[in-house]
Amino acid sequence: MVVKYDTIGSDYNLTRKADKHLTEQLIHHLQPNNKGTYLDIGCGTGNYTIALQKNGFKFIGIDPSELMLEKAQQKSTDINWKKGTAENTDLNSNSVDGIIGSLTIHHWSDLKKGFSELIRVLKPNGRIVIFTSTPKQMEGYWLNHYFPKMMSDSIIQMPNLEHVDTAMKESGFEALATEKYFIKPNLEDQFLYCGKHNPELYFNTQLRHGISSFSSLANRKEVKKGLSELRNDIDSGKVGHIIKSYENDIGDYLYIIGKKIPNSKL
Repeated sequence: MVVKYDTIGSDYNLTRKADKHLTEQLIHHLQPNNKGTYLDIGCGTGNYTIALQKNGFKFIGIDPSELMLEKAQQKSTDINWKKGTAENTDLNSNSVDGIIGSLTIHHWSDLKKGFSELIRVLKPNGRIVIFTSTPKQMEGYWLNHYFPKMMSDSIIQMPNLEHVDTAMKESGFEALATEKYFIKPNLEDQFLYCGKHNPELYFNTQLRHGISSFSSLANRKEVKKGLSELRNDIDSGKVGHIIKSYENDIGDYLYIIGKKIPNSKL
């Protein structure tokens, strides 16, 4: 993971920005207050860490990539940026009031160790909000039609909801809720399925470079072939039928909300 994001980190901020709606939803699910201290695990260049802090909440940002943290530091010196992982935060026990993790759990080396570490640093009754996508959801992306190998490789690395739920509960978290997220046409953060409603976005080289699936998992031959087919289908109008064939109601991404059980000994 460190090598991956040290590689793509140089251009990451050109296309990855905190989306207003996603920020609002993270706040809604986290239920923070302005007296607490919160953790953004896998913070990257700190887009959401900074957006949440600007809303009046104190945050710590942890990421394993030095390059990403350097970018974060350049954007804000008001936040405590720390190198670390979900499995090893180097924070004191019961030291944070809540945790968010956006598009990060598929990079963790061990879900159980990650959640066990996070519950250790979380105060009793503290909430954790994970924003992710499940393999089942990703199978519903129309990107599978044009970039099948890339998507297959991306899906394989994603833990399914049952695995996440088990790891959280075994670590001492109480599962509170899940909420589906469907890509909105005005999405400001250009992650993998940002072009759900606007296929033209994927012709932007900088955008693809800021998405790990394109920059790290895809091979140039498939991307070139897929983009050529996508261009032809956009020009002919065929892309509309393909996109429609992938429509579903299972959501594109997912919020997973948990809480540290008050009497947890962890």
